[in-house]
Amino acid sequence: MAIKAHMDSLNRRHQELETAISSEVKSPGYNDLRLVELKRQKLKIKDQLEELRVQSKNIN
Repeated sequence: MAIKAHMDSLNRRHQELETAISSEVKSPGYNDLRLVELKRQKLKIKDQLEELRVQSKNIN
């Protein structure tokens, strides 16, 4: 159950980052460095989610 809760939390954070990226791109004169950092964080979360999915499959 702890894995599911952690995955839910990561999914929420992933969506928040997607929203932040979208907002950043739409703003005039957006900051390239901020955009790269947001995308890096989003990718890191995606990797964590995949790792948890694999662990979850191995448990069941």
